[in-house]
Amino acid sequence: MSLLVFVGVKYVNKLASVFLACVIVSIVSIYVGALVSAFKPPQFPVCMLGNRTISRHEILDDQCGKTMLTQIKDQGEMGDYNTTSNETSTLGPTFDPSLAPPLTEKTTHLWKQFCHGTEINSSCDEYFLSNNFSQIKGIPGLASGVISDNLWSAYLSKGAVVEKASLSSSHVSPPASTQQPYVFADITTSFTLLVGIFFPSVTGIMAGSNRSGDLKDAQRSIPIGTIMAILTTSLVYLSSVVLFGACIDGVLLRDKFGDSVEGNLVVGTLAWPTPWVIVIGSFFSTCGAGLQSLTGAPRLLQAIAKDNIIPFLRVFGHGKANGEPTWALLLTALIAELGILIASLDLVAPILTMFFLMCYLFVNLACGLQTLLRTPNWRPRFSYYHWTLSFLGMTICLALMFISSWYYAIVAMVIAGMIYKYIEYHGAEKEWGDGIRGLSLSAARYALLRLEEGPPHTKNWRPQVLVLLKLDEDAHVKSPRLLTFASQLKAGKGLTIVGTVVSGNFLQNYGEALAAEQTLKHLMDKERVKGFCQCIVAQKPREGISHMIQSSGLGGMKPNTVVMGWPHAWRQSEDPQAWKTFINTVRVTTAAHLALLVPKNISLFPNNSEPCSEGYIDVWWIVHDGGMLMLLPFLLRQHKVWRKCGMRIFTVAQMEDNSIQMKKDLATFLYHLRIEAEVEVVEMHDSDISAYTYERTLMMEQRSQMLRQMRLSKSDREREGHPGSSSSSRTEAGGAARSQRDRWSFDEAQVVKDRNSMLRLTSIGSDDDDDTDGGERERASNAGGNGGGGGEREREGGRGGGRGSTEHHRRVQMTWTKEKSSQYRAAHSGCSTPEGFRDMLSMRPDHSNVRRMHTAVKLNEVIVNKSHDARLVLLNMPGPPRNTDGDENYMEFLEVLTEGLERVLLVRGGGGEVITIYS
Repeated sequence: MSLLVFVGVKYVNKLASVFLACVIVSIVSIYVGALVSAFKPPQFPVCMLGNRTISRHEILDDQCGKTMLTQIKDQGEMGDYNTTSNETSTLGPTFDPSLAPPLTEKTTHLWKQFCHGTEINSSCDEYFLSNNFSQIKGIPGLASGVISDNLWSAYLSKGAVVEKASLSSSHVSPPASTQQPYVFADITTSFTLLVGIFFPSVTGIMAGSNRSGDLKDAQRSIPIGTIMAILTTSLVYLSSVVLFGACIDGVLLRDKFGDSVEGNLVVGTLAWPTPWVIVIGSFFSTCGAGLQSLTGAPRLLQAIAKDNIIPFLRVFGHGKANGEPTWALLLTALIAELGILIASLDLVAPILTMFFLMCYLFVNLACGLQTLLRTPNWRPRFSYYHWTLSFLGMTICLALMFISSWYYAIVAMVIAGMIYKYIEYHGAEKEWGDGIRGLSLSAARYALLRLEEGPPHTKNWRPQVLVLLKLDEDAHVKSPRLLTFASQLKAGKGLTIVGTVVSGNFLQNYGEALAAEQTLKHLMDKERVKGFCQCIVAQKPREGISHMIQSSGLGGMKPNTVVMGWPHAWRQSEDPQAWKTFINTVRVTTAAHLALLVPKNISLFPNNSEPCSEGYIDVWWIVHDGGMLMLLPFLLRQHKVWRKCGMRIFTVAQMEDNSIQMKKDLATFLYHLRIEAEVEVVEMHDSDISAYTYERTLMMEQRSQMLRQMRLSKSDREREGHPGSSSSSRTEAGGAARSQRDRWSFDEAQVVKDRNSMLRLTSIGSDDDDDTDGGERERASNAGGNGGGGGEREREGGRGGGRGSTEHHRRVQMTWTKEKSSQYRAAHSGCSTPEGFRDMLSMRPDHSNVRRMHTAVKLNEVIVNKSHDARLVLLNMPGPPRNTDGDENYMEFLEVLTEGLERVLLVRGGGGEVITIYS
């Protein structure tokens, strides 16, 4: 048959009509034979012992009885048991002694099967002695009423004897021995087994779908052909079952191999006019089914291989020049031959049933999902379709799978799942769409709408990370370890969005944006980070980052944590926009109430192939941030890189605090959080400001002043060098309105209310000052010192605000006009000369900056002393100053705070609680 299919499908199509005609003739002969049996049943006897069926293969002398009467021709023949008598009754026929030779009673061959000898007085089986032999009609006919006996089920266990319940039998029924000539059941029968064996006979209904490429009008032919095939086969099979039950005795129906009738075809005996009609019809029916499978299956396999849906099947997509699937046909023939070599329909049928049911299950599932999801391209032509029919069919298929064989069903489902995941992992070159993707879209929409119903509870908080990466001129990521660090945080299973900003115009740089997005995707695949990419084109990077933070995510799946790198070598950088963008991003995340993670020295962080074998993750908990510092080490330790690291928590206490009680309270808090960590309270002593701190602050302010002078552009100098245009036109009445437009206003100097400035990290980044003994005058002078011209600003502020104003006791208002700017430049023009430079070097550092530097230096000394050997140090990140004039000082303070530490993670909370003691 494989050779015939290999020659060409057209020859198969020509033979199909011949095969179909033979099958139809066979079916008609069965119906005719059933009708004929009502008037003239065929002679088809079955031998019974009591109500037990006897195998005809063991009746060598054709005698269904215990003994028989034979004629004695010679006295020497008394011991000869090889006679040819045709008598079958137990007592034998009655002869006239005067007309016939003398008769003698002899035992039959069946006697030997149940007794220990051939003599009449031999010891025999108890059931054999208690019951007599009889013969019944195997095919009593349509009018016999045998259907009433066959209407109910009579399933047998393996090794049980086939019995007829309506026949009388002795009450003594010992277990039958397999050595005795009974008809035994070779397997345990049940409804599920019969379904598994019967089902492959009705699996040809989708043959048209498998050959859709060869049909002229597949949309019209497949529905009509499939429905007609279902109706025809259902009618034939159901009517055949009823006719067999009405014409054939139950013991013969349950005799699987026909042992009670010497292996003769039961259906062939019932058919009219000759059993050869069934033999020929069965042969051609088998050939037709085989040719159908060998024609449809290779084409289906070839289509799958050509679409490269399953990559390792790619070789079966090749064929002959006319498109015939040569290699697919060879594989199909090999599989069919393996089934033939198994030589057991009971073993092969359940396997075939599982995969056919799985096929129909997925067809019904696909149709039902497409209808429920209202897919626009799902437009079935069949008018009488409803999605409930698909789900009903799917449910029946699934039930039949487990009814037929639950272990085969599980194996089939596992194999189908493995194939699906394999396809999903490797992907297909041709995407035909699937219902699962549509279901995923609907589920995602539903989930997003549910997330919008209210804010997430603290116990459901997990880091939804937005990773900000920077690309160089060649579109390469500058700090790929940032993404590695984000992947190590992914134990929280949250959202990950990787974003970057491309400078320029969107219309002109769209190609660069696509290239940048592909670069990010490749890096994500390399680091095995599951998430999304986002690339924004903006004129300025800080604007692009701000837009990204505002617009990333969707609904409840918006990022709540931003990860960005520390501006490397920001002091030596020729472009000051790098660290200014960094500070602006800190301000944006603070305004958006997002958490911020800034890994410092990211190049020293371990990658995913360098697990830490020992060490600690140190947490310096100085300011409460909603629990971020507690949660992050826990998430990191879920990853294999940090799994073996311990956790230590340090907190800072003042001299008047009870350190012992603080340690107990913190340990209790960690216990309720179910976090294992070592706790240590560090006491910081008040000390005088060291010369190093004073010198470090002075260097910082001198550097800031120099940078301000160097950043004055030429246009600014020219504009500020002609103050007369505005001052000459001023009048006492109308000049105030014009000067109001020309003013350059600066933010007010901020006053700190931190009473523990030596210990509070927030004072490092604040513009505020402490309440000192110097009173308001000292605060005003300190605020003026921050601007670089303290005395002058105070005098100008006093004139601009009015005499005796009480408001200036709380703040210093610094308002400059162009006239004042010109006067200031004339007075300080020497700053560009060596003398002015020496004056700048002789300046005194601001008191508040000295205090902040002192706090950073002292805290850094403690951290380095305690955590110099830590694998990772987590610190609270102070907020940036409100006044942008102090941005350079803010960066310097952070440098001093983290100086001498190898790996640092600066953490800034988003303002909400992220950890709770409730699970």
